[in-house]
Amino acid sequence: MSQRHPTQNEAIMMVTTNTLNREPIFKNDSHAREAIECLYRVQQQHSFFLYGFVIMPDHCHFLIHVLEPGKISNIIGAFKSGLTHDIGIGPIWQRRFFNRIVDDATEALNYIHMNPVRAGLCKVPEDYSWSSASVKWDVAELGMW
Repeated sequence: MSQRHPTQNEAIMMVTTNTLNREPIFKNDSHAREAIECLYRVQQQHSFFLYGFVIMPDHCHFLIHVLEPGKISNIIGAFKSGLTHDIGIGPIWQRRFFNRIVDDATEALNYIHMNPVRAGLCKVPEDYSWSSASVKWDVAELGMW
């Protein structure tokens, strides 16, 4: 799962990772919940601010800022391998993930939160349980770093 990501610690990044063959693994509520719990466990092991996320049926988006000496590839690798182990099925992930530095973190967070609305999974972002928009989950406020 090694790949080069030129962006590491300079800014807030939006990260996307897809399931293998876009299988809707996270339609299963217990798998979606475990994905979020795994993300928090990874955060305890690796230094990063988590500003927002959404666990869609076949992909995940995260808005994060990695702290030194952390590396985005280590964080996502730990998440993907940990979650695969935790839910006990696999392989479940495409090999690569995508990240980009965002110019406007508020706009990126809105994009992440609107994903389930655009997909027809809910009417408003707050109604989607597997998103930081639901306010059930603890995330950092933008501007905290």
